[in-house]
Amino acid sequence: MRLARSAIGRGDLVVVPTDTVYGLAADAFSPRAVQRLLDAKGRTRQSPPPVLIPSTATLEALATDIPDAARSLVEEFWPGGLTLILQATPSLAWDLGDTGGTVALRMPADDLALELLADTGPLAVSSANLTGEPAAMTAANAVAMLGDSVSVYLDGGPRTGGLASTIVDATDHSGLLRIVRQGAVSAESLRAIVGDSLHAESGA
Repeated sequence: MRLARSAIGRGDLVVVPTDTVYGLAADAFSPRAVQRLLDAKGRTRQSPPPVLIPSTATLEALATDIPDAARSLVEEFWPGGLTLILQATPSLAWDLGDTGGTVALRMPADDLALELLADTGPLAVSSANLTGEPAAMTAANAVAMLGDSVSVYLDGGPRTGGLASTIVDATDHSGLLRIVRQGAVSAESLRAIVGDSLHAESGA
């Protein structure tokens, strides 16, 4: 953990377990580190990474205009396998790529990840794999794909869920929510909390 904290502070990349899959992490406030993350995965700035946060308090600092329905989902599913796309606080000094003023946030339900986040602050994190390859379910999977592009691999054992987080877009000014990616939290579970606030075209 000490080595991982130091690596993040230097702008290096760290692989960390989450409750869904292994993630490739970088300091969210270091444009150079975020670019290294994109390069390691073989992605462009058109695929900005989501940001993992240590607490719901951090949500209030990083996002604005949060719909009530999104807050209800946070209360029910965080920490856990739900990522919310929200309007980013305009004053934030970061560059995650071509986000259009939004940010995708998640609080993971993994003690190792939360311990690191508590020390480092928000981390830009994408699944620990090369683009087009399956997400790493073990640290060894991540090493095989990412190799020396990562400074520290935190091994938390195999991930058992097999599903990445569900991504919900909560940036519509009408307050409607839309599922962007089906994942660990089912559409039925989301609808049980927010009802008709979940857009009908989400496939729910």
